[in-house]
Amino acid sequence: MLFFSGFSLRDENYLFSDFINKSQFSICGFSYGAIKALKYTKEQLALGKRIDTLQLLSPAFFQMKSEKFKRLQMLSYAKDKDAYMKQFIGGCFYPFDKKQLLHVETKREELSELLSYEWDMKELQSIVNKGVKIEVYLGGKDAIIDVKSAREFFLQVATVTYIKDANHFLQTN
Repeated sequence: MLFFSGFSLRDENYLFSDFINKSQFSICGFSYGAIKALKYTKEQLALGKRIDTLQLLSPAFFQMKSEKFKRLQMLSYAKDKDAYMKQFIGGCFYPFDKKQLLHVETKREELSELLSYEWDMKELQSIVNKGVKIEVYLGGKDAIIDVKSAREFFLQVATVTYIKDANHFLQTN
């Protein structure tokens, strides 16, 4: 299993141990890492590599958000990166207590990619057509992404597990 971390994070995969498929042919990504996991999967399939499962844990899904929302996020990040990250991580854990996480230095370009990424249904369908099972996990109390729109979108090509009382980290307490 190969795991791609969320925006500004590293080694948070332990939070998802109940969900992650540990097979060597499984690719998994959390939030921003879901975008990276999809890109990696496409690259590997193009090289003829075997991938059985693509797991997207709380995939970054902002394509239904307004341009104004995205601009405000970018402005807030540029104004005070530390305050933005503190609020962002707090939102990921809401409504539950924060846990300790390891962080990496973030770049403005990464946040821009996170906010502006458009999931492409044809691209996802082509991955499914190559025999890859897509699994999506969403938390009903996720304060970061548009869960309702993400659920409707991914149900077209994936098995979607909706955890009613879970946050962005898929925690229920």
